[in-house]
Amino acid sequence: MNQQNNCDVLIIGSGAAGLTLALHLAKNADVVILSKGPLNEGSTYYAQGGIAAVFDENDSIQSHVSDTIIAGAGLCDESAVQYTAENAKACLNWLIDQGVAFDKEENQQGEQKYHLTREGGHSHRRILHAADATGKVIQTTLAQRVKQHSRIRVFERYNAIDLICEKNTKNTKKNGKDNSDGNSEGNSEKQCIGAYIWNRNTEKVESIYAQKTILATGGASKVYQYTSNPDIASGDGIAMAWRAGCRVANMEFNQFHPTCLFHPDAGTFLLTEALRGEGAKLRRPDGSRFMPAFDKRAELAPRDVVARAIDFEMKRLGVDCMYLDISHKSSDFIKQHFPTIYQRTKALGIDITKQPMPIVPAAHYTCGGVMIDQHGRTDIYQLYAIGEMSYTGLHGANRLASNSLLECLVYARAAALEISESLEHNNCFKNLPLWDESRVTDSDEEVVIQHNWHELRLFMWDYVGIVRTTKRLERALHRVELLQQEIQDYYQNFKVSNNLLELRNLVQVAELIIRCALERKESRGLHYTLDYPNTLAEAKPTILVPKGRSNKSLAPNIDDLIEK
Repeated sequence: MNQQNNCDVLIIGSGAAGLTLALHLAKNADVVILSKGPLNEGSTYYAQGGIAAVFDENDSIQSHVSDTIIAGAGLCDESAVQYTAENAKACLNWLIDQGVAFDKEENQQGEQKYHLTREGGHSHRRILHAADATGKVIQTTLAQRVKQHSRIRVFERYNAIDLICEKNTKNTKKNGKDNSDGNSEGNSEKQCIGAYIWNRNTEKVESIYAQKTILATGGASKVYQYTSNPDIASGDGIAMAWRAGCRVANMEFNQFHPTCLFHPDAGTFLLTEALRGEGAKLRRPDGSRFMPAFDKRAELAPRDVVARAIDFEMKRLGVDCMYLDISHKSSDFIKQHFPTIYQRTKALGIDITKQPMPIVPAAHYTCGGVMIDQHGRTDIYQLYAIGEMSYTGLHGANRLASNSLLECLVYARAAALEISESLEHNNCFKNLPLWDESRVTDSDEEVVIQHNWHELRLFMWDYVGIVRTTKRLERALHRVELLQQEIQDYYQNFKVSNNLLELRNLVQVAELIIRCALERKESRGLHYTLDYPNTLAEAKPTILVPKGRSNKSLAPNIDDLIEK
């Protein structure tokens, strides 16, 4: 018999979005946060740049909106952009109230003001930051607050397996974003009542009942061979929501960060956008610059432009990397503004005050995701999605730098307001269907899981990367379908494991990425295809609807349980 846990609100994911939501809700609700690893392990922790918001009197909300829409290549939802920009400062002030110490500087009048940096695509300095480790400061500050709160329980080293849904008898309202393409309007006949979870400490499956379930699991960059994100970025929430019946949108737009450190001992070490914002130049191996030939904004062009330029030059010259050079700045300036990068590169034998840094593009951010409305609601009643795994319409075809952490804060607060108003405080816990492991065995073929994992990430990098073709996409889809069949036929008979769960989710997200890419018959933003190099006159999101899809899970009887 599996253990059942109960709570008012279940938050799956412990990054900026999940922790922010928990702190907003914990005054009036018992909250459980599910963290796949240690509480601080996530993409937020490794975010270097900062958060965009209008704090300068010479800047404006409309300018922030305009920069975002331009970067999004015409595909942004303008209402989402406006809402995010308008609520940015209030959310940043809340973060400051929690104890996040952003960098300050003294002006000519001797007044202390926040130091605002500038990043690619921004027309003004509007990036609040904590040196070059903003995400770390935010994550550790919020995590400390969460640990101190009496009504928040943190389940560390837990994987979510699948959502548990039942027929919706309370609410027939269609949730989620309006569907403009005439497809299915969602799955409002379903309501989510919790999830099956895997305790990595005991290696046992448990269940958890929740009145409200929020997915905040981050993106799916681990589907690619090279990524700037940690190992947890495996698209778990997107895959679970899709299997449960939620629509997804714009999965073809995967942002490749232009500057990830290229070094055999560096792992996945990101070099922040703020380096270029503060004057760093991109150079070929011979020391010559190349960005002015690609865009009038040069190094300050949006990320899709910069990443594609680097990729082009690497392939044209047949070299392994390009270089990022800030050595023309003073040593004191570099050490003050980029201490983390200075120390990390120094340990690898690179003195960035004197030498350029070798760089390559790496998968960094998932612009699309699960469709939600302005309150974070998905197509399934009582199920919400926030943060990188959601599709709000903010990013369009390309994310503007430092809008991602902002989106986490803004939509976490928006979801919190809606959840607080609709939470039933006299709600009775339900007994969830048991997870049946009676017919599964321990796998003795872990090597096969690893092989499939490597195969997936390699062909996604080669066939569904920065530059695409229809033939490459079709080859990738064929291989994904083979992997899905193998997982379905072979692995469902074995007990779950972390690698098995992540592989299953990554393969599902890979399929969604490929199918969205095949649907888009143009090049726009982060999606560039040699077969359709031009941009269409009308910009439309790519929406996938899970029609008639199986909700099969790794437990042989899970389908019956979920659909009851």
